[in-house]
Amino acid sequence: MAGVSSESLAVAREQLEAKLPFASLSLAEELFGILGVLDSSAGVRRALTDPARQSDAKAALVSQLVRGKVSADAEAIVADLVSSRWRSPRDLGDALEELAATVVSATAENRGAGLTGLDALEDDLIRFRRVVASSHELQRAFSEQQATPEAKIALAEKLVPGASPEALVLIRQAVTHPRGLKPSALVARFLELVAGRQKRWIAEVRAARPLTQEQLSRLQSSLNGLYGRELKINADVDPSLIGGVRIAVGDEILDSSVVSRLSDLRRKLAV
Repeated sequence: MAGVSSESLAVAREQLEAKLPFASLSLAEELFGILGVLDSSAGVRRALTDPARQSDAKAALVSQLVRGKVSADAEAIVADLVSSRWRSPRDLGDALEELAATVVSATAENRGAGLTGLDALEDDLIRFRRVVASSHELQRAFSEQQATPEAKIALAEKLVPGASPEALVLIRQAVTHPRGLKPSALVARFLELVAGRQKRWIAEVRAARPLTQEQLSRLQSSLNGLYGRELKINADVDPSLIGGVRIAVGDEILDSSVVSRLSDLRRKLAV
């Protein structure tokens, strides 16, 4: 996804983030259901991504399609999504799919006290992928067009006994609505999203010299207060930094290293 679609997706992710602390699996299932409605009608997809149509008109159209059938939250998320600009109808569907899967990941995150819940979700999805990848018979079964969605779901659930509710929502989506992909490929895409959520709970710390236990404790307390959650710290020594520390939490970088300060100085002198 690139250009205007990438920009619209970035806005949608930011808007969704505020809802994620209260996310539920039912919201994710509603979003996946709306995705199914959009995928079933090329005319609706074109109307919702037509650059000549006003944003209010597109939001009104999608509300007309789903109102009374889904929650107000689901309706609002999709109305905001279609109000943005999309390069192609496929990009709109991909974005909605990502938002639904992100809600699932956040539900696992909330239920499992952060990283623990995400790790469990990751393990279940990896388990499913490995079983399917090891069997051509299973791959044929999930690609069989004559098989009912119910039959595919029943087979998938047998492959991952004890899987979390969140994992089952994503696996069911992958085997019944892979949207042109193999189910295992869609699960791999879901795993990438889970990995992105996991990174938000891990602080990758690089320091010029080993940090003492006291320094690590102070750093842990400071980072937990800054981000409002209990982070896992992975500390490593990087002599190239000369002094100070470099911390990465997800896509965010906190850099107080000597190398960074020298680079800043060089940029200022070059102006």
